Amino acid sequence: MRSVNYIAHNDVQLLHCGTDYFPALIGAIDGARREVYFETYIFADDATGTLVIEALMRAAQRGVLVCMITDWFGTGRRRINAMHAQLEAAGVHHRVFNPWFLGGIARTHRKICVVDSEVALVGGININDDMFCDYDHNISLAAPRWDFAVQVRGPLVEAIHTEAQAQWARLGKMNLVRRIKLYNKMRGVSKELAKNPVVAGFVVRDNLRNRRTIQRAYLQALGQARHSVLLANPYFAPGHKLRRALRNAAQRGVDVVLLIGVGEFHLQDAVAHSFYPKLLDAGVKIVEYRKTQLHAKVAVVDDDWATVGSSNIDALSLFLNQEANVVIKDAAFAHALRKHIEQGIADGTVIHQDDFKHIGRVRRFGYGVAFWMYRLVMRIFSVGRYA
Repeated sequence: MRSVNYIAHNDVQLLHCGTDYFPALIGAIDGARREVYFETYIFADDATGTLVIEALMRAAQRGVLVCMITDWFGTGRRRINAMHAQLEAAGVHHRVFNPWFLGGIARTHRKICVVDSEVALVGGININDDMFCDYDHNISLAAPRWDFAVQVRGPLVEAIHTEAQAQWARLGKMNLVRRIKLYNKMRGVSKELAKNPVVAGFVVRDNLRNRRTIQRAYLQALGQARHSVLLANPYFAPGHKLRRALRNAAQRGVDVVLLIGVGEFHLQDAVAHSFYPKLLDAGVKIVEYRKTQLHAKVAVVDDDWATVGSSNIDALSLFLNQEANVVIKDAAFAHALRKHIEQGIADGTVIHQDDFKHIGRVRRFGYGVAFWMYRLVMRIFSVGRYA
């Protein structure tokens, strides 16, 4: 279990929704001179997907090494098959993560692009149109999907590049000896532990080297919080340690606000609702966001700690899937992200303790059943790590 390794002197830019993200992504790819490592969960067959795939093919056709990974489940078998021949014909090297679940249930949920070891983009934004639901592209949204990513320049990019290269190598043909060597090499990757005022760290979650790294980053930040915690997430189903950390922070006087996306999946909402009473009793403020699809996985703690990434606050992200977040210690960045989250809170609906006092016994029982079902399934899939 690793702590966040921070590196100083990085330029980290916040990207809000596809309006910011896709021009930055395509611009970075179009500026590539040597190599592009690209990884995503969803790569939709829409106008946005076409723009990105064309940029990747342009890079390959001018001699840039382009290595692209898409998740088999997230992107879908038919889309994967349709893209593969097109990409390979244009010189883009394409690998698929865990086809047919042959490697188990885990998915790669990461969204990473690294160009020439000079610029990296990391966040929660998939390759799909902002105005259509990500799990059903036939459903249009009332407003652009609410999501974030970061663009990173500076020493931290090398750590992201190393991880992207390793992921590409793991999906290739490697014998056991080479895989063990790669595993040992990644364990030995060290980053300068910087103490400068402006620092950032790259944290990943996998089932080998970094099983609890992202959760631990959250727990450390919550444990050290002095006056405020703002956390936005679409799928809220944390384990008991994170739930306890949120309650403890609120009980010692920290202003803890959860902005939770709801309305996508009834079972997911029921699981989240099962946690509300104890959180509200401890003083945690809960706001539900229904303006559009909330897909952001972001948080701000106090005035100088923030994180942006792909990891949801649920069992799949924290205990099973492969995820990637950037943690930033910088007052200006935290302030910028805080303003966005505060606007999301203003657009949401505050949940009060009295709201749950009037819920019938049948519905409360349903919330409890949903949680126990979720817990049982996730404990099986995560080999008992979720509780």
